[in-house]
Amino acid sequence: MTLLIGALTIGLILSLLALGVFISFRVFEFPDITADGSITLGAAVAAVLLVHHVHPVVATLAAACAGGIAGTLTGVIHTRFGINKLLSGILVMTALYSTNLHVMGKSNVPLLDVRSLATLAEGALTSVTGAGTTLYIVDWNVAVRDAATLVASFVAAVLVGIALYLFFRTNLGTAMQASGDNPQMIRALGVNVENMIVLGLAVSNALIALSGALLAQYQGFADVQMGIGMVVWGLASIIIGEALVGVRQLGFIIAGAVMGSVLFRLLVAIALRAGLDPNDLKLVTAVFVFCALILPGFLKRLTGPRPASR
Repeated sequence: MTLLIGALTIGLILSLLALGVFISFRVFEFPDITADGSITLGAAVAAVLLVHHVHPVVATLAAACAGGIAGTLTGVIHTRFGINKLLSGILVMTALYSTNLHVMGKSNVPLLDVRSLATLAEGALTSVTGAGTTLYIVDWNVAVRDAATLVASFVAAVLVGIALYLFFRTNLGTAMQASGDNPQMIRALGVNVENMIVLGLAVSNALIALSGALLAQYQGFADVQMGIGMVVWGLASIIIGEALVGVRQLGFIIAGAVMGSVLFRLLVAIALRAGLDPNDLKLVTAVFVFCALILPGFLKRLTGPRPASR
């Protein structure tokens, strides 16, 4: 039961990463590698502020703002200096590695003895249920902290998903989507496409950094290496989500990204429980994403109309 709750919690936390990657990859078709640095930046900023006894909510919001600044920098490098999309993200991601080390002052910051959102959620659930350190749920003993963080992660994922959906229904959000779909048309209507790209990357990396801040508070530490390969994780979640919902409507895509993240984490947890070497996790993730990317085209060719025989 602990393994299941942990997998669900991490899946929900990383669904914010998936939503951020959705904005950059799906809305703007921007291969933003900044995500690998932004998620660590969010964790680093939140961890340092929490260690200095800043309120967890303020620390988490500050982490999201730091990620937004990183995304803005990537967008400015691309739009104002004409640097290739992929290279712009690589440049900022590389710079963020040193930045994160400077922010934390060391490679790892423990958070086991500080007040965080996880401890606030635990205290709130304890006051509501009146339980001690353990809850009894359907013949299982569940730690109050685990149950509280699961509920808080679910609420966070739902609120961010709804906010993102409502944002894309505004004039600004619609212009942002149009800038990714048809930049020539939206430019003819007087919209500055470059500004839309910068704003989109800022929002994307703010969500990713928010995910990193929540992940650090759940795991109890921030580490400079925790962002490696996370952009692939986000992409895998989006691919799984799109396969689950099967439609291209915005609301379903957002919900699918959340479900894809949770399902992908459950698959990882099952694989680890079955004996997968943790050292092979990133390799298996990359292979999975590769297969998911080529499978639709392969199936289309396989089931496509055959040429008429003479």
